[in-house]
Order: sequence, then C-alpha cells, then structure tokens
Amino acid sequence: MKIASLSQLSGLLPSIHPQVRVLAIARFLSELGTGFTLIYAPIFFVNQIGLSTTTVGFGLASSSFSGFFGRILGGALTDSPRWGRRRTLLLATAISAVGSLVLATTNNFATLVIGNLVYGLGIGLYWPATEAVVADSSDIDNRREAFALTRLADHLGLAIGLVSAGVLVTVITSYRWLFVVDAFSFVVFFGVIYVAMKKPDQLAVQPTQQTHNFTAWISALSDRRFLIYIAANILFTIYISQIHTILPLYLKNFISVGETAQRFSESTISRLFSWHLVLVIICQLPLTNLLKRYSHSNALTVSAILWAIGFSLIWVTGNFSSYQLIWATLALTVLAMASVAYNPSAASLVTDLAPESHRGIYFSINSLCWALGGFIGSPLGGWALDQSPLITHHFWLGFVLSVAIAITILQYLNWVLVNSQ
Repeated sequence: MKIASLSQLSGLLPSIHPQVRVLAIARFLSELGTGFTLIYAPIFFVNQIGLSTTTVGFGLASSSFSGFFGRILGGALTDSPRWGRRRTLLLATAISAVGSLVLATTNNFATLVIGNLVYGLGIGLYWPATEAVVADSSDIDNRREAFALTRLADHLGLAIGLVSAGVLVTVITSYRWLFVVDAFSFVVFFGVIYVAMKKPDQLAVQPTQQTHNFTAWISALSDRRFLIYIAANILFTIYISQIHTILPLYLKNFISVGETAQRFSESTISRLFSWHLVLVIICQLPLTNLLKRYSHSNALTVSAILWAIGFSLIWVTGNFSSYQLIWATLALTVLAMASVAYNPSAASLVTDLAPESHRGIYFSINSLCWALGGFIGSPLGGWALDQSPLITHHFWLGFVLSVAIAITILQYLNWVLVNSQ
C-alpha cells in the first residue's frame, strides 16, 4: 500500500479553501486537549475519585444523552439565520469548555453527570456546524480532500494529546489538570474561530423550507435501506465506544503483566493508544483506496470482521499469562484497521442512500447513532468490569459473537441494494 507523502499533502493545501484550513487548525488544537482526557477520564473517576466502573459508565454515557439533543439542536442552529455555522461553533466550544472545567472539579457522581451533560451538549452542537463549514467551503472536486484534511487534524491532535497526557500524569500525578488542559484547548478553539473565521452563513431558511425539513425527517426514517444500515451502524458505534471508555480501564485495572503481576502503567497505555491513532492516520488513505473495489456494505463487512479479530485479541490479552503487551499492541493495531475501514465506507454509503436534497437529514440521523452507541456501550462495558473475573475477562467474546449479527445485517443490505437497482 502506498502512503501519501508530505509533498502530496503540501500540494493539496493550496486547493483547500482558507476557511477549511482555519477550521483544521482549530480542530487540531481542540482534539489536542481531548487527547489529554480521552483514555484517562475513566481511570481518574474510578481509581482516584472512587466511583464504581458501572457508575462511571453511566456517568460517561450521560454525555451521549445530552449529545443526542445537542446534535438535533445543532442542526437547527447551524441553518438558523440568527445563529449560523460560526456562532454555533462559538457556542459549542464555550459550553464544552465549561463542561471540562466541571469535570476537573468532580468529587462525586452528581458532578460527574453534570459535567458530562454539559460537555455532551457542547459536542453535540459542534458536529453539525463543523461539518457544514467544510461542506460550504469546498466544491465537488476537492470535498473529499477537505474532509480528509480536517479528519487528519483531528487524529494528529488526539495522538499528540495522548502522548503529552502520559507525560503530564507521570510528572504531576494529578488527573484533574488534564481536564483543565482540555478546557483551555476549547478556549483557544473559540479564539481561533472568533478571529480567523469569516461568516459564511447561508440565507435564512424560509418557513416552507422548515416544513420541508420536517417532511424530510419522516422520509428518511421511512427509508428501508437506510434503516437497515442504521441497525448495523449502531453496533459499530457501540464497538467504538469500548475503545475510548472501557478498554483503557480494562488494561489499567484488570491486566497483570507477566510474572511480576504489575498493571499497565499510564505511560504504557498512552503509547498503546498513540500507536492506534498513528496507524489510523497512516493507513486511512491507502486502506480506503484498497477497499474501493468492494461495495460500501461489503467494505463495512470487512470492517466488522476486523472488529471481531480485534476483540478476540483483547480477550487473549486478558486470558493469556504472558506477552500481554504484544497481544494488546496487536489488538489495537487490528482495531485501528477496523476503524479506518468503517468511517469512509459508512459516510459514502449514507451519501449514496440519501436524496441530494435530504443529505443533511440523513447525516444528522447517522450522527445520532454515535450518541446512541455511547449511551449503550459505556454502561454495558462498565457493568461488565464490575462483575466477576469470569464475566469481565470473557465480556469481549460477546462483541465477537455480535459481529455475526452485524455481518448478517450488512449482507442483507447488500442484497437489498443490488436488487433495487
């Protein structure tokens, strides 16, 4: 597989609208802060605050609950003549910064939930606006490249944030500062958008268009092909939620390394997840190009198979008495490939299924799957870690078995799509 060179990237930048480049810089800074808390939040709430893993799972899931409504509200504000893309982004980053500061002061379950509700609302408002800015500031010829640039900025920020967080925790041994850094990154995001981003907002949505949008929601929710995809997509988002919220805690608290019976250190966990993100960055373009020979549903089937292999390797990590670091590295390697295979194929499939005039609605519903997946996945994983060692260490095999359901749904969708042409 060929890897895009730096010269190719530099050749791409001149064709990208300046607003997209501004947004990419802002997103890099924001995700840099997110990387500080991504894998350490559950460890902090369980090991330092003293909450149970089930309680933490429900607390983290509350952000998905508010994020669900935030995504709906974000779509409305993004198209509103009074708010628009820029103001919605400013509101989203301000709310997210407040949420991070609340989480930095967490001492009990109540403040954990409040912080996550506020944070989730901000993130929910953020996604429709940021995707709309990229769509507004790109054309058909370079739209994929524009979205690729912002995704690359996201992953680079996360990777650097993860490494930096491991160093910071080792030096100051306080997790609370990680959330302060995250809040500061949102403040910087706010500043960049306020100073450097123009106001590319569209014309006011007329009342007739608002009624049309309501009808479009009903139409999308009646689309049989789309609903079949949604059923599979919810499973994928549940899988993804395990990587971000449950797997770091599992590696930290339940894996004994070799004969020493020591746990994985924070710095080791940070390096493992940084490796995962680096692979996502490196392999995104070549693996996407490799999967072009398959239909979108079959490419998603490849992703599902990779998820099954990755979860199997996590099970091996927890149940074999040696080489845990090697098994964990292999698991996160395969899971990176699964994630890379999933994202572009899922987005392309939604684009093909949606009528051109209803794409925003279809992508809104697609985004809501992420909130639902987190709302289901975090409590489920937290519950499993609070059970007996038998359940905790074999919990991952349940996901392996569930992949058979995902593959069945995807192959049924492939059959429907082929026969509807």
